[in-house]
Amino acid sequence: MESGIAISVDAVSKVYKLYNKPSDRLIDGLGLSRKKRYQEHRALDQVSFSIREGETVGIIGVNGSGKSTILKIITGVLTPTEGTVDVNGRISALLELGAGFNMEYTGMENIYMNGAMLGFSDQEIDQRLPEILRFADIGEFVNQPVKTYSSGMFVRLAFAVAINIDPEILIVDEALSVGDVFFQAKCYHKFEEFKKQGKTILFVSHDLSSISKYCDRVIVLNQGKKLEEGKPKEMVDLYKRLLVHQEGEPPAGGAEPHVGAWKDCIEVNPNLLEYGEKQAEIIDFAVADKSGILTNTIEKGSLCTFKIRIRFHQELQEPIAAFTIKDMKGTEITGTNTMYEKIEVPAKAGTAVEVDFIQKMDLQGGSYLLSFGCTGYLEGEFRVFHRLYDACSVTVVSGKDTVGFYDMNSTVQVKES
Repeated sequence: MESGIAISVDAVSKVYKLYNKPSDRLIDGLGLSRKKRYQEHRALDQVSFSIREGETVGIIGVNGSGKSTILKIITGVLTPTEGTVDVNGRISALLELGAGFNMEYTGMENIYMNGAMLGFSDQEIDQRLPEILRFADIGEFVNQPVKTYSSGMFVRLAFAVAINIDPEILIVDEALSVGDVFFQAKCYHKFEEFKKQGKTILFVSHDLSSISKYCDRVIVLNQGKKLEEGKPKEMVDLYKRLLVHQEGEPPAGGAEPHVGAWKDCIEVNPNLLEYGEKQAEIIDFAVADKSGILTNTIEKGSLCTFKIRIRFHQELQEPIAAFTIKDMKGTEITGTNTMYEKIEVPAKAGTAVEVDFIQKMDLQGGSYLLSFGCTGYLEGEFRVFHRLYDACSVTVVSGKDTVGFYDMNSTVQVKES
């Protein structure tokens, strides 16, 4: 590898075999059939780039572009199907915080176990322990089993271990937004310390303000391929164009009328939870951006639409259509329904209606889960006709994040007094 290069990625591809059923996987694995029993999905396709020592590089791209996959290959979690990756330096990777923790062990035992996995002796961990404990700030809970921790305590300890092992290369995947606002500030301060110390940093984030603030260079991935790399502002502008319809400007007059199922155009959760009595049935759903394009990615501050199509199998009185947004930990953040909004939904047997919830997206940058429902009353009793929990994800891309879940869109004035 060339001198001064910390990470070199050369023509890396990652191909997954997608099987229709488990028996096809078994037959293929045993080599019992010459027939191809799978479809190939190229998560990465001939991606190449290099990162110099001391450089801070961001990777951005819409959902499914291969961002997390390339980070996992660089850190050795995944093996590339084709191509090579060379790394010069000790890596600390903040991909899935606490992935190596044993829930039955105490926090202290997990610190030493994780240190050993990263190649440190007990004596080296002893030297770093005061800083790890100070950074995590969970007090005596460090001597209790991790399974007794709150989710906030868990991520604080996991982050403290990962970031205090004095790495030469720091790799981060959306992990700088853990814990409360004070802990987040501490994480960003540590991040800035790493940058000032000349350490190599590679990170993925939907917070475009962080990408613009910290990065020397940005790489844009799209559908598994490297689209372009360059200065942060130029790459962020390119990424925003991708949001309105992959490449180029949005079509004149908005999106063309869509033919077929909406949900075929977005990424749907294959493990969504579905239940209900089915007097009414949600037969289609989607998310649309400000141009009317169906997508899982919405730019913060822009208008978007959550769309539901409901078919009625019997006549109903005042059915209620609803949506709910949760974070990735399952916390319900917001939602509304046609009853709250005082909108009547006509419901005659054998007919279908489209319900569009149109709103400005003011949630902070990040990924969320979207659920849909249709409920109502029969003979005076509340009934669930059909619910789809965690039907799809919504990723909000932000140029500015504030505290908490949503932005109050403050106007700030500063006056001399």
